[in-house]
Amino acid sequence: MKKDLLTLLDLTRDDFDRLFDRAIAYKKRKKMGIIDRPLIGKSLALIFDKPSTRTRVSFEAAMVQLGGTPLYINTRDTQVSRNEPVRDTARVLARYVDAVAIRTFSQDLLEEFAEFASIPVINALTDRYHPTQVLSDLMTVIERFGTCSGIRVAWIGDGNNVAHSWINAAAVLGFDLSLACPEGYHPDSAVLERATGMAAGRISVVCDPKEAASGAHVLYTDVWASMGQESEQAERKKIFQGFQIDRQLVSLADPAAIVLHCLPAHRGEEISEELLEDPASVIWDQAENKMHMNKAILMELLTKGA
Repeated sequence: MKKDLLTLLDLTRDDFDRLFDRAIAYKKRKKMGIIDRPLIGKSLALIFDKPSTRTRVSFEAAMVQLGGTPLYINTRDTQVSRNEPVRDTARVLARYVDAVAIRTFSQDLLEEFAEFASIPVINALTDRYHPTQVLSDLMTVIERFGTCSGIRVAWIGDGNNVAHSWINAAAVLGFDLSLACPEGYHPDSAVLERATGMAAGRISVVCDPKEAASGAHVLYTDVWASMGQESEQAERKKIFQGFQIDRQLVSLADPAAIVLHCLPAHRGEEISEELLEDPASVIWDQAENKMHMNKAILMELLTKGA
């Protein structure tokens, strides 16, 4: 039976642990110069509605390094752009490739594709979730702290798709998550209700970044206006004043705290230039880890966990 990765709630605790172990192992092997080619003969279609640097290149590099072939497909170049039903495209591509990663706007479109595709489907970002991003983020946390159990995570900014995936991760893994968002920009209530109903840890939403940051082990932020919200940039810049991660906010966190940002960053807005360029920043490790985690995801889905 095929397995998809549409949200982090598709994963069990054992799934998470296996992905972390496998991604960390692949990172070590690459740095040792060890070449792995278990996916020779396999192909991955990357169907992207939205522009991408890290997600696209990390998936392509992961597939190539594992011996497989990535096929980048801009949605504008497909018959979907001419109103071919998503289910038809899904059924055809399932006969050409071994897995599909989709980066699009609608979570519903992604789920319809997965319903009709007989091959694994990976959410490479929708407006609602970004599960592969948070998996690599948590890998970075584990590299620094040895575990994600018992940590406190502070999300500072918009209650967006990345925030939603952090909420789902907290629900499964049980760490404490505090999200500081301006009024009117909180995470989706349905996402919160589902997660809090199953969470072993504490998930809370506050309006004061200082409250969320106090004692946190991880401070995380993202741009104030995501893709598709560019027309709101000026208004959001006013509303989100005071929601920047800077030295003052970090001083309230745990002394060993790390700062994460999924990039691209608007320097001087959601994060200070000083913190982004700090020699001790783990943000660049975090970005690198997307490739290693994507290797783990591809192996999990294409080799049935072998």
